Amino acid sequence: RYSLFYNHLKNIEECEGGLDKFTKSYKTFGVNQLLEGGIYCREWAPGAEAVFLAGDFNGWNPFSHPYKKLEYGKWELFIPPREDGCPAVPHGSKLKVVIRAQNGALLYRISPWARYVVREEDKVNYDWVHWNPPQSYIHKHPSPKRLKRLRIYESHVGIASPEGKVASYKNFTYNVLPRIKDLGYNCVQLMAIMEHAYYASFGYQVTSFFAASSRYGTPDDLKEMIDVAHSMGITVLLDVVHSHASKNSEDGLNQFDGTDSCFFHSGYRGNHQLWDSRLFDYANWEVLRFLLSNLRMWIEDYHFDGFRFDGVTSMLYHHHGIGTGFSGDYNEYFGLHVDEDALCYLMLANHMINTLHPECITIAEDVSGMPALCRPVAEGGGGFDYRLAMAIPDKWIQIIKELKDEDWNMGNIVHTLTNRRYEEKYIAYAESHDQALVGDKTLAFRLMDAEMYTNMSVLMPLTPVIDRGIQLHKMIRLITHALGGESYLNFMGNEFGHPEWLDFPRIGNNESYHYARRQFNLTEDDLLRYKFLNAFDRDMNRLEERFGWLASPQAYVSEKHEGNKVIAFERARLVFIFNFHPYQSYVDYRVGGKSFFFKYKILLDSDAGEYGGHQRLDHNTEYFSEEFPHNYRPHSIMV
Repeated sequence: RYSLFYNHLKNIEECEGGLDKFTKSYKTFGVNQLLEGGIYCREWAPGAEAVFLAGDFNGWNPFSHPYKKLEYGKWELFIPPREDGCPAVPHGSKLKVVIRAQNGALLYRISPWARYVVREEDKVNYDWVHWNPPQSYIHKHPSPKRLKRLRIYESHVGIASPEGKVASYKNFTYNVLPRIKDLGYNCVQLMAIMEHAYYASFGYQVTSFFAASSRYGTPDDLKEMIDVAHSMGITVLLDVVHSHASKNSEDGLNQFDGTDSCFFHSGYRGNHQLWDSRLFDYANWEVLRFLLSNLRMWIEDYHFDGFRFDGVTSMLYHHHGIGTGFSGDYNEYFGLHVDEDALCYLMLANHMINTLHPECITIAEDVSGMPALCRPVAEGGGGFDYRLAMAIPDKWIQIIKELKDEDWNMGNIVHTLTNRRYEEKYIAYAESHDQALVGDKTLAFRLMDAEMYTNMSVLMPLTPVIDRGIQLHKMIRLITHALGGESYLNFMGNEFGHPEWLDFPRIGNNESYHYARRQFNLTEDDLLRYKFLNAFDRDMNRLEERFGWLASPQAYVSEKHEGNKVIAFERARLVFIFNFHPYQSYVDYRVGGKSFFFKYKILLDSDAGEYGGHQRLDHNTEYFSEEFPHNYRPHSIMV
């Protein structure tokens, strides 16, 4: 694998003048404004017979501005400035690339490199708009220093409002970012930023890879949002979709030059049977240029601090993970079923990012457990910094769905939370956007279900269902945070047990926005119990900021007692003790430890009153370490 990567890198050095020049193509491809007012255009359309540029600037004459054909399927066009010195193509002009296909048909296409596309309310398709404002947004704040540990707030700009509408970049900037900061998260991961024609796709059916979604505002609005996040010390990651693309042709990449092989594999291999989308040909030189330049543009133009790569499992294997289970056997990761071209692209992407922007972070969404995916490229690894611990939320769902409380297996919980590849960093999470979507259920919904609508008021008696749900919601999140990885992720709203699922407007729900929102206002109502979960999540993050357990070595688990339903472990000079027993409390319970200290005090207590607990512990109590071995630890304390 390293040899394949090295050969690609060597070819880029020899044929393109180096990785820096090769990946800077976003400044020359598409339609680019020159300083003197002229326009330089370049496209890759190997299947085209002829290429033209049409738009408002030439009265939509499809033939007045032909491109010149270059080698390797490239085309270029230079349009001089107007006689009065004004730009040849004014800011805000609508444009189309006109392709004469091999069958003679004229195809009106949006450039794959388009920076701004919009859809008018009375239209179905998006229009390409030339974005060249007289004064672009200028970033004022530097990016935060590279974080040693991430507390990620997974976010979607469009649903980040209690109102039933598409929210804006401005709303996120001034209403949501302060909330994220207060909750103690140091990183925001933005979904659905790359333009996607179908809102209900959650941003995973991308149509314009270089365009920030216009449904939330302008490119400058997004730049301001990222800049304000940086002023708060918040790192900003982009959920990047390079695993597949929308099948749209009128306003997407599909059949850009009239063939089904431009950017994608042709025939069966170029289609994802479950996602109904197109699959990139990662062996193609121009596809590599397109995707690598895309990453670089988001970093250098918008100042994103890294990426979460979506659908990595689909990229890694020719079977795309469909109908395939992964047990950890190495035969599952090495063989002809692995798409080495896609893996090589990921290695190139991480090498480019680490070389040109070493401060940036990359995360892989891989469910298969591909070995060395998060090891350096020089070791033959994939080069990612982190991978998502995707088994953890599945385990919590299985436990809550299938087992009685008294049947929870402490050893199985600990195994799932600690089962990760040596020296590869994992991002733990109890639930993400996947569990919030319609058709699934969040942890809060699984725990409390319909009673969330009637019994979350503090004026109502605390029912057993609500009591159990609130306590387990806190405990599950804390043990996942403290034991499950080297970073932590939460999807917006889940921190306080958002009471409704997430469903985007579509024909099946009469185009309703009622469920395409996040009711942050629920945490601000003192009469509702959501405030307890919100406060616990905040203080959990702040405690991690203080002690840094995510950046500490993996925890030492001293106890996983099946009868008592107790789990105890040490990490970052702290002792974590969880009692999952549904009805049994303990007095003078001995917990083994290494004894960093002589005296211990309670720092975080899920049973505290401010978190909706029963206040059964006295926080003034001091716990003293004894030289009394317990559970193979040299010291112990009684709690």
